[in-house]
Amino acid sequence: MNELKIKTEISAVPRKEISSVVIRFAGDSGDGIQITGSRFTDTTALAGNDLATFPDFPAEIRAPVGTTFGVSAFQINFGSRRIETAGDDPDVLVALNPAALMVNLARLKPGGMIIVDSGTFSDRNLKKAGYLANPLEDGSLSAYSVVDIDITKHVLESVKEFGLTQKEGLRCKNFWVLGLVYWIYGRDRSDTIDWLRRKFAKRPEIADANIAALNAGHIFGEASEVSGLTHLYTIPAAEMPHGLYRTVTGGEALAWGLVAGAELANLKIFFGSYPITPASPVLHTLAKMKQFGVKTFQAEDEIAAVCSAIGASYAGSLGITSSSGPGIALKGEAIGLAISTELPLIIVNSQRAGPSTGMPTKTEQSDLYQAVYGRNGDAPVVVLAAHGPSDCFDVAIEACRLATKYMTPVMLLTDGYIGNAAEPWLIPSVADRTPFPIRFETNPEGFAPFNRNPETLARQWAVPGTPGLEHRIGGIEKEDGSGNISYEPANHQRMTDLRRDKILNIANDIPEQTVESGESSGALAVVGWGSTYGPISRAVDNKLAEGKKVSHIHLRHIWPLPRNLGDLLRGFDKVIVPEMNDGQLKTVLRDQYLIDAQPLTKVTGQPFKISEIERAIDAALEN
Repeated sequence: MNELKIKTEISAVPRKEISSVVIRFAGDSGDGIQITGSRFTDTTALAGNDLATFPDFPAEIRAPVGTTFGVSAFQINFGSRRIETAGDDPDVLVALNPAALMVNLARLKPGGMIIVDSGTFSDRNLKKAGYLANPLEDGSLSAYSVVDIDITKHVLESVKEFGLTQKEGLRCKNFWVLGLVYWIYGRDRSDTIDWLRRKFAKRPEIADANIAALNAGHIFGEASEVSGLTHLYTIPAAEMPHGLYRTVTGGEALAWGLVAGAELANLKIFFGSYPITPASPVLHTLAKMKQFGVKTFQAEDEIAAVCSAIGASYAGSLGITSSSGPGIALKGEAIGLAISTELPLIIVNSQRAGPSTGMPTKTEQSDLYQAVYGRNGDAPVVVLAAHGPSDCFDVAIEACRLATKYMTPVMLLTDGYIGNAAEPWLIPSVADRTPFPIRFETNPEGFAPFNRNPETLARQWAVPGTPGLEHRIGGIEKEDGSGNISYEPANHQRMTDLRRDKILNIANDIPEQTVESGESSGALAVVGWGSTYGPISRAVDNKLAEGKKVSHIHLRHIWPLPRNLGDLLRGFDKVIVPEMNDGQLKTVLRDQYLIDAQPLTKVTGQPFKISEIERAIDAALEN
């Protein structure tokens, strides 16, 4: 391999120790950006750094090559300190074509580093990206440190001995870049090499070509004085609790949590779903877990998916379905059926930017109204929200516990950012969890389908086919107790009240709300839910370090709300609620507690920045 024959030299560029760095890889959707990011993530985790990632890809299946519509990006924040977010603004932007530079330059910190493939900056590609002049030549990048390399040329040289076509050779470009970035930040290549050999075990020539490109990029850095590069960097390992770790995405952790929750309930899972961005990874992960008794069913549409899950619960399994906002809307009537029949059902809602089709690959928190209120009739369900990738595991277990104990649908809210992002996860032991095994009714004496547990108000769960327990349930209103069809006004009032009280009483079975950081009363509370946890946490910690009187409260249980939440919020002079919607939790808090909570809203399809919340905290305290 020609690149490996280059005599390496000890670089004269010094290594500088830093506590954290944010890198954003960007290129065409065919450039393997997400693979690049995931490999860098795993290598960084093995180095012992804490990290958070943000995959940011286009909705188009295959936009025209070189256009801004097809730009894919992957951002990672890693360091030796606690990392809560994927970072506000990148320190480094790796742009593999002009369109990637055009779309992502505004995000880069002033004075940040740009690593750019000058080999793609042809007149044609510049025009596609919307440039009137070449930014590498017109001085418009003078505020940044530009590492200008003809990566296209170098990668083709590094793989030419493998007999690949030019198109196949250029597919190795992402690994050439990865090798260069590994060199800059002192990363080990061995895990990536092992991964390539496993990935392309049936195509060893492809593995060898990518490995050659990876090594060539690394050697290029070692053997060259790269213009624009003033330092190499080292990032010490983070101090983290001892144990066995792995990187985990929200989609993976959610699937594993559902399996763990079903095990703790002593039930088998039936997962009925219809593919939709960004919910599909949960289906993909569960489909690989047949060894745990998981049954997955890819239905022909959203309605069939949820109805199959309800049928599975009726038959004695734990029925689960998943979608995003548009699909949840289609499932609405069937969710009402599960409420009426009082069967356990878990509905995973991986939120995306809307309404309608909206921006399918961008993140948002705009389905809270839909989760709490969005069905015909008085139709309450339990609503939970995960705040990060690893938290999905615990929230999924809680969803299983509440759904089976109270015979009710539970909606579990996550979003596109949580589902696709990754972070280190200290692998837990399910053996340490308290089981909550369900009890099917088997005694026919005095049985009636709507006999209730006086403590939980949950009705009995009788599996069809159990001798002597024949019964009817369905969407038409039933008589309390017997389950016979009833149109009696007083009975409908009673059944509506019972379904409501069953859900509201769950507030007595969930933890009281605590304060994440800061005091339990004071000048200002920042109240969040879901994926705003990271930026709120970091912003509040930064302001506490400045001596500001601010606290962070984060909700997992959205409905019913924790029983002490009202009193907790009244202990603060002001409450602000950052949300990636137009102010939905703010409305719920005002409705329930008559608290003048002030919204901080954002619907750009991008997560909050720490700096945005810091400015809101400063403004609230000044006023």
